[in-house]
Amino acid sequence: MSSESLERNNSDEYDPFENRNIKKPNSTIGSFIHIIKGSLGTGIMAMPLAFRNGGLIFGTIGTVVICVLYAHFIHLLVRTSQKASKRSQVPMLGFSATAKDVLRNGPPSVRFCTNYASGFIDSMMVIDSFLTACLYIVFIAKSLRDVLHNQLQLDWDTRVYIMLLLVPLLIIIQVRKLKHLVPFTAIASCLIISAIGISLYFIFSAEIELSTKSMWPEWANIPSFVSIVLFAISGINTVLPVENNMKHPKHFLRPFGVMQSAFGCLTVLYAITGFFGYAQYGSDTKASITLNLPSDNGWAQTTRLISAMGVFVALGFSLYVPLEILWSHFESRLSPKRQNYAQITMRSLFAVAIILTAFVVPEIEPFIGLLGSFGAAMLSILFPVFLDTVFRWPNDFGRWRWHLMKNAVLLLFGLFVLIIGTYFSILNIIKIYE
Repeated sequence: MSSESLERNNSDEYDPFENRNIKKPNSTIGSFIHIIKGSLGTGIMAMPLAFRNGGLIFGTIGTVVICVLYAHFIHLLVRTSQKASKRSQVPMLGFSATAKDVLRNGPPSVRFCTNYASGFIDSMMVIDSFLTACLYIVFIAKSLRDVLHNQLQLDWDTRVYIMLLLVPLLIIIQVRKLKHLVPFTAIASCLIISAIGISLYFIFSAEIELSTKSMWPEWANIPSFVSIVLFAISGINTVLPVENNMKHPKHFLRPFGVMQSAFGCLTVLYAITGFFGYAQYGSDTKASITLNLPSDNGWAQTTRLISAMGVFVALGFSLYVPLEILWSHFESRLSPKRQNYAQITMRSLFAVAIILTAFVVPEIEPFIGLLGSFGAAMLSILFPVFLDTVFRWPNDFGRWRWHLMKNAVLLLFGLFVLIIGTYFSILNIIKIYE
């Protein structure tokens, strides 16, 4: 038997799931909660804004289509990571490690970019998570400002509240284990879902007039719609860490498993929130639905606080991946005695950088579309599809090479979102700051 055949047989017999050694693995329910929370943040609050750009009919259809496509991109990434782990006989691979493994074993024409792709993905994940955290901080600060201004007549600038968030952020960012973040993500999910429920109560408590609302978008608004929905649903940074830390990883991709159940729930929540939020507030729809709630109602003010608390509690989970990526570059260079203090320092500096960036740019709306069109297009669409294509190359595309044709269409869609969406998002930012 040739060495190549022997290697193939060993690969076929190797089960990466059975070789994982995780001290504190997540349960299937805990993983479901993490996936829900990975996507459920201020994004769902922005869904009425997406429908303002897309119209009621196009917005509903488009939301379902984009959520289904996003679930498919997640499936491609996780399945490729699992197959690469099996082939290389390693228990698990992260996002950048998957890219490195796939490209290293891919066609000769792509092997030269192995190290570049890995570093680029890590950089993109850190930048995307960092900017998302900045947006979350601004959202929390604006919510606190509105509530305290209405209740106590405090006329403080948003930047004051941003600076006040530094101390609690320094505390929550020190939680290092994914297992320890499960209670936080569960609480955050409950708070945000409660805020959505109360917001929907206010939406349904007043008469909704559909005849004055747009049903279809203007062509120029379609990229903004797609970008906002992608931002809302996107949680690609946390997918592989959740799957890699599962007690039963086979439950992730199986029919009606963690992924399908989570994104099924999210799709329904997003479509309902977007449709009825825009149907109620129309052209006055703001970047977050909670900002449209009446300022003279105690329940409405409570809802803003609940949503702000939910987003803040979830920050530890949102920042888990970028902090792990950054720490991996320092850990091997330090002695065990210094690692604890070094990690505390690194996490603290990261928190300070988030606060300072949010302080400089205390706006929400212009950056939602930019994060969706640039970060989500690169990480959630282009890379999963590209890695699946490279792994399958040259003869694993099925009958009539339908996988290749499908991936080509998805790559074109990703390029459309990246180029056109980013272009219009930058134009919108320029208009706001002119």
